[in-house]
Amino acid sequence: MKIEWAPIKMPPRRRLQTLATGLYVYIVLFLPFMSMFLTIFFLLYLSFMGRAILLLYLSFIYYDHKKHFSNIYGNGWLPLRNNFLTKHMRDYFPIELVKTAELKPNRNYILACFPHGVIGPKIATLDVHFYIPFLREILRFWGLISCSKESLIYYLTKSNDPEHSDNKDGFTSNAVALLVGGAQESLDSHPRHYVLTIKSRQGFVKVAIRTGSAIVPSFSFGEVDIYDQVNNSSDSRLRRFQLFVKELTGVSPLIVIGRGFFQYNFGFIPQRHQIVQVVGSPIEVKQTYDPDPQYVNEIHQKVIQALEEMFEKHKHKYIENANNVNLVIN
Repeated sequence: MKIEWAPIKMPPRRRLQTLATGLYVYIVLFLPFMSMFLTIFFLLYLSFMGRAILLLYLSFIYYDHKKHFSNIYGNGWLPLRNNFLTKHMRDYFPIELVKTAELKPNRNYILACFPHGVIGPKIATLDVHFYIPFLREILRFWGLISCSKESLIYYLTKSNDPEHSDNKDGFTSNAVALLVGGAQESLDSHPRHYVLTIKSRQGFVKVAIRTGSAIVPSFSFGEVDIYDQVNNSSDSRLRRFQLFVKELTGVSPLIVIGRGFFQYNFGFIPQRHQIVQVVGSPIEVKQTYDPDPQYVNEIHQKVIQALEEMFEKHKHKYIENANNVNLVIN
């Protein structure tokens, strides 16, 4: 294989964009492993007092997550989400947000985001991450929350009253973004292949109905194009292994094909490809604690229909040679 090297003469701005994106990706990839390594290292080599403090911290993590879902106040620490590096990472692809409807500030929302892609920088992440020491604190500073049912209900039942103590930060609307397709959908992420996993995913609809939160479908054009994967067709040994690991851990072990800092053929850094996040109109629901299955199916079908309509309406604008690209609903 002939390696395609990045040009020597490159605007400094583009070099910074690549550096910022690479740093983000490597932090996301290796932070869980570093957190677990440090925990084991400290348990083995700290003094008796140090190990006692660490065990107290581990006990607190377990208690706090079981009792309070590791909840955070507000949207995390803003400097971690809006800084020099994140702005360069946004411009690397670049990433664009397209609103098709206004969202009222006195409502709570579930943003149902598709497709998952390989790396989805969204707000709700796997529940198990909040049991990992150190990683838990960083995720909370980033403004991420657990995607467990209990956590979602906690945030989506918060008051929208401007005078309520929950809204001292000035925000009266709570919106939780979910990558509904999850790890299963990431297995099908290949360039120009828009395969959504939603037919068997009704949990988010039930949470929306129980909390009275409108569902806002959202579609990311270009999300599947920033990485490729080693061929993992549904009948391959690799896919069977990936499914086995996913069932054990909740995480799909993907073998991604990206680029490096100075070449374009392999590595963990995503390729430069525009990502356009189209946010649809809210789908209203009638609140009830015990949702009727027929009503759940009705709202679920509305979400699927909205995604199909968004894809067909916008694909010719955001996908090259869109006539050859179809949406697959699984």
